[in-house]
Amino acid sequence: MSEPTTEQKVSAANKAALELAQCSEQQRNSALESIADAIEANSQAILEANAEDVDEAEKLLEDGEYTQALVDRLTLSESKLGSIAEMVRSVAGQDDPLGETLEARKLDEGLELYKRAVPIGVLGTVFESRPDALVQIAALSLKSGNAVILKGGSEAAASNRVLYDIIVDATAELPSGWAQLIEAREDVTELLGMDDSVDLLMPRGSSAFVTYIQDNTSIPVLGHTEGVCHVYVDEAADLEMAAEVAHDAKIQYPAACNAAETLLVHESVAEEYLPEITARYDESGVEMRGDERVREIVEMDAATDDDWSSEYGDLEISLKIVDSLTEAIEHVNTYGSKHTDSIITDDAEAASVFMQGIDSASVFHNASTRFSDGYRFGLGAEVGISTGKIHARGPVGLGGLTTYQYFLEGDGQIVASYAGENAREYLHEAFDGEWTPGRHRESTAEH
Repeated sequence: MSEPTTEQKVSAANKAALELAQCSEQQRNSALESIADAIEANSQAILEANAEDVDEAEKLLEDGEYTQALVDRLTLSESKLGSIAEMVRSVAGQDDPLGETLEARKLDEGLELYKRAVPIGVLGTVFESRPDALVQIAALSLKSGNAVILKGGSEAAASNRVLYDIIVDATAELPSGWAQLIEAREDVTELLGMDDSVDLLMPRGSSAFVTYIQDNTSIPVLGHTEGVCHVYVDEAADLEMAAEVAHDAKIQYPAACNAAETLLVHESVAEEYLPEITARYDESGVEMRGDERVREIVEMDAATDDDWSSEYGDLEISLKIVDSLTEAIEHVNTYGSKHTDSIITDDAEAASVFMQGIDSASVFHNASTRFSDGYRFGLGAEVGISTGKIHARGPVGLGGLTTYQYFLEGDGQIVASYAGENAREYLHEAFDGEWTPGRHRESTAEH
């Protein structure tokens, strides 16, 4: 039997989306638990497939075509699979994002309007080398009642195929076709033209890649772009805390998009702070590049203009001395990617000015940028970090994968009654209530 075409896969996903939206929370949660169990039960097969991908990636690393950061993101382990299974269960444990009444308004007696959370429909996703991204996206799509088209990078092809097959087998009780896997580059080109069938695209990759997707489709795009994240050490910072936070923000997982790429230091604390933090970076193998003033205090390579806007994704960082809080804010807003930035200070007013002045999805005070994550935010997981401002921003969890519908419950009302000389007047009264078909008629009958 031949492989279905991209068009056939998207068509199947559309049909499944309508059915999946009707599945109960219990059905969706049960399927998620089955996915988690299946990942644990099939760990050996997953690791064997992943080893194939890693072997190929390491060959390309030696040839200079891949970076170590890419290989690190690609590599799975027994403990990583355990974390992936835990993530799926945490998604199952989240509150149901569907069916919630977001607003209720009485337009008139017996005429009630409900704004309710519903699935978006069919999601198209294109993501990079992390195989765990496939599981995260599938789990969040399922919990939020959406069908999903999954396209991972070719470097993770074997891992993605195994994980996809495991997910499909574990969710056999759900509407067939709710998750689809596409693999070829031409499949993505075809997907971009399906604005009548795909409701939202979620690319994860470089800024240039996301821009390409946006420029070549009329489907709405929820862009997850690069993370040029900053830590700013203010003049009123606790320098011991600042060293711990700046070290964690760079070292804890340097390949992550929420790892710090630039450290800004107020000139009044630079001579005391820089020797300590650079010694810690040096001990951890971090390659440092500083502006002229930094290099007057600590020896390192010179930073170029390109460094200020670079997402290294590795053990590299740029350092700059600033004269004021205002200069720090201007630097972040000029060179950052609107992802995550943090200020270290004991001055509450300075923190307030920084946090309200930074145009990023997440802004922190006295905390590592590495906290910018769906799981750490309590969202269960994330499909990505949105650096845009429309629909969803920051770590996109279940709430970012829903939209809403208006349900109007009437009792034979007509618009003509609200026009003309003896027109009825609208009440437009907000009230607390959940939508149930015919609820207001039953309430009226009781009286």
